[in-house]
Amino acid sequence: MFLGIDTGGTYTDAVLFDHEDGVAAKAKALTTRHDLAIGIGSAVSSVLEQSGVGAQSVGLVSLSTTLATNALVEGQGGRTALVMIGFAADDLKRDGLAEALGGDPVIFVPGGHNVHGKETPLDMAPLEAVVNSIKNDVGAFAVAGYFAVRNPAHEIAVRDYLRAETGLPVTCSHELSTRLGGPRRALTTLLNARLVAMIDRLIDATEGHLEKSGIDAPLMVVRGDGALIASDIARSRPIETILSGPAASLVGAQYLTGLTDGVVSDIGGTTTDVAILEDGLPRLDPDGAVVGGFRTMVQAVAMHTYGLGGDSEVHVSDSGLETMLQLGPRRLMPLSLAAHIDAGPVIEALKRQPEAVHLGRHDGRFACLTGVPARFAAGLNQKEQELFGRLSDTFVPLDRLLAATPERATLDRLVARGLVHIAGFTPSDAMHVLGRQDNWNKEAALLGAKLLARRRNGAGNPIAENAEALAELTVERLTRQSCEVILAACLAEEGETLIDAGKSHSVHRALARVHGIVKFSLTLDRPLIGLGASAGSYYPAIAEMLASDSAIPDDADVANAIGAVVGHVRSSVIVFVTMPQEEVFAVNGAAISERFQSEDEAMDRAREIARESALSEAVAGGAEEPVISLRETVKAPEIEGIRTLVEARVTATADGRPRAVR
Repeated sequence: MFLGIDTGGTYTDAVLFDHEDGVAAKAKALTTRHDLAIGIGSAVSSVLEQSGVGAQSVGLVSLSTTLATNALVEGQGGRTALVMIGFAADDLKRDGLAEALGGDPVIFVPGGHNVHGKETPLDMAPLEAVVNSIKNDVGAFAVAGYFAVRNPAHEIAVRDYLRAETGLPVTCSHELSTRLGGPRRALTTLLNARLVAMIDRLIDATEGHLEKSGIDAPLMVVRGDGALIASDIARSRPIETILSGPAASLVGAQYLTGLTDGVVSDIGGTTTDVAILEDGLPRLDPDGAVVGGFRTMVQAVAMHTYGLGGDSEVHVSDSGLETMLQLGPRRLMPLSLAAHIDAGPVIEALKRQPEAVHLGRHDGRFACLTGVPARFAAGLNQKEQELFGRLSDTFVPLDRLLAATPERATLDRLVARGLVHIAGFTPSDAMHVLGRQDNWNKEAALLGAKLLARRRNGAGNPIAENAEALAELTVERLTRQSCEVILAACLAEEGETLIDAGKSHSVHRALARVHGIVKFSLTLDRPLIGLGASAGSYYPAIAEMLASDSAIPDDADVANAIGAVVGHVRSSVIVFVTMPQEEVFAVNGAAISERFQSEDEAMDRAREIARESALSEAVAGGAEEPVISLRETVKAPEIEGIRTLVEARVTATADGRPRAVR
């Protein structure tokens, strides 16, 4: 049996799975953002209890997580010192490196190599002069050397020195990428070093719960490109786990549907993630993943994320003659979930508020503390502290909480800090009203819908006749906005920049089936694969509006967790061959730099190094009997009839299933 775990924005999923019988059991637990291990532990315990399978039957555990992604988006991470070998201060101005560095220390060390791997002498004196003064002020070091991808000797020397002198984690840029572009490689290394302690805590907590549960099996982590890596590799290269969750969903989608090509759209509580499945693999971002506004050198799925989900805030535009709804991008706690947690204050307020002659601006909205530890509330100003002090774990209606208009902005700041939840009417509530969802409190959803339906549009009429009509409007709006974000993602993948799917009159006419002198229609060139707990409720209508085939697998609600355990371990290594001078051929890559007098000898050695290194990395990453494939590209133009080697690249890829306990 395989145990897959996925931590999402709203839920943590766990699934027990085997390749012959499929899903044996699945479970969900609310994600505990302040301590992800609590949600993971609850989901794992629940799935074991449901299945009746003994812990000793679990042979492999795999985890996909949004922790690294969220940390970079929110600007979190430990203080890190950056060591730049062979770079100048002006290099910090490139690729956002200075902005990412912030107030963290940077040390410039003479050294580095050229494009052929030839060194400039390394001078450790600037580092030795400051290492003792900063080692107690940082939690990790990041080391980036000039052309270290061609010769990493200086990075390795600095790494070994820092580990011996400080005992702190050290990340080298050549360990993360073989691509040229020093400042962006340094940026990637810096971000990675900041995440080490955070991923350490997550893996420690997960392994601790597995041990407590009696599960003795390897722990794998999903990488951003959908491949798996051993947990100890993830500890040292945590940045590779950015976009881990979305990548797992694509792997799960391919496995569950058997389709090799598709548009995969995963709707959650907070976001809709859209990506392309091509030839059985996720399409990757060729320029590297962008997270938190920084473009990294991490290979990851080309994922398009939009603030649209089942828990999206419902906005009502009452300025026009006709009612207009807009969803997101902010997430609210659904009224039905709030009442499921604590029905008393929610139901009481929702029954009281309609008795007023006029609808209040805060009617149908509630606030409560998220329950994060008190230390997260440090640094609040006086107004924020006062409002924070009036809140508790109990839901408080906003019409009783907010005494003045400016306090709404104060409350929004507390929400942004992750200290407060706002509850209100969402598409999930609409589905409860319509009887298409029944896992929470339907009464609260119905009362909230009736309250919102009283709002009036610009013509002075109620925006909906009743609760059911309001719910239908909400679901229709989710269908339309989902079509728009799916089209936006597909157009972006096509390189189309002139069409805005949300504003284009032609796209509107095609989706609404409104025809003029010119008839517009559109569809997707591959099936729409719908994922998420509510996929079966939403995606048939979305596919119909897009005039596209659809595939919604039976276990769409846990596709991420399934993707976490059906993935492969995959490792790629690139070795370069260049000609620094006539009849001298340099071979660089995989921490090796050698010289040959024959191009054939150099190419044979490059193939050998690439093959052995890819195999070694895959085995270290947890692969069992990996298969090796080689790909070569050679740039050797003829100039005046003479062939001249500019650069050759030998790429070896090792691919295999992870080792499992038999």
